[in-house]
Amino acid sequence: MTSQSHLIDLDQYPVHQRSSKTYQSLLEQVRDDLATDGCSVLKGFLTAAGVKALCKEADEVSGQGHKSFNSTNPYFSKDDPTLAADHPARQFFDRSNAFISADNFQPTGPLRLIHDTKGFDGFIQDCLQEEQFYRYADPLADVIVNMAEEGNGFPWHFDTNNFTVTLAIQNAECGGAFEYAPNIRAGGENFEEVSRVLAGTSDKVKSLNLEPGDLQLFRGRYSLHRVAPLTGNRPRYVAIFSYVDQPDMVGAPERTEQLYGKVLPIHFERAGLRADTYLD
Repeated sequence: MTSQSHLIDLDQYPVHQRSSKTYQSLLEQVRDDLATDGCSVLKGFLTAAGVKALCKEADEVSGQGHKSFNSTNPYFSKDDPTLAADHPARQFFDRSNAFISADNFQPTGPLRLIHDTKGFDGFIQDCLQEEQFYRYADPLADVIVNMAEEGNGFPWHFDTNNFTVTLAIQNAECGGAFEYAPNIRAGGENFEEVSRVLAGTSDKVKSLNLEPGDLQLFRGRYSLHRVAPLTGNRPRYVAIFSYVDQPDMVGAPERTEQLYGKVLPIHFERAGLRADTYLD
């Protein structure tokens, strides 16, 4: 069985040593990045062995990914004809993607071992400076792998979760850049700027080309973002660790069905357990 110490570069990123100078320096770096634009990237968070192990695990369960081809707006909501025709909630874009849900990853597999590494959750919480901080309680979505193949892309959208942590596992041969408009929804819906991003006229958009092994902290509930289309035969794998500010939170039934192709009783039991009133 592979240990956490062989998966994460703990010398460069000692998440288990909260009192160390390196840990404190990392916190300062990440907090500055998040304050600036809601996004921070820790280059080479995984070892080469960690990247290899995650690639192997993702390949083994890739057939379980739920592939979907449809049109979505940035809020994953249905069309609302009471809104103006140019309202961003009425702008729909083709989406083709696949998510390998959390129930496909074993407790002793590398993805879960990384998630359960001593200090990992605490480090993320320290970086985000959140007093109310919980793992996403969704049994299908607490830690997943996004799989994208040639032609696939994930159009502009906001995340359901307040905080998202992603780990680049494997890049496509070409394309797949991560594009985002930092914090444009931090103080409200900001429909005007959302419309400019969708139209390609916003000057707020940034682009990242993440490498396998990079860890990204991202406030995706407040920053509109997308994954650009891909080319080539090699799939793009990205692990997603999700955290929220309320305990026992799970995804809404409609969106869970869209992303994973199935819904569990818990999604209906806990529907609507949110403190905010954003559209998604």
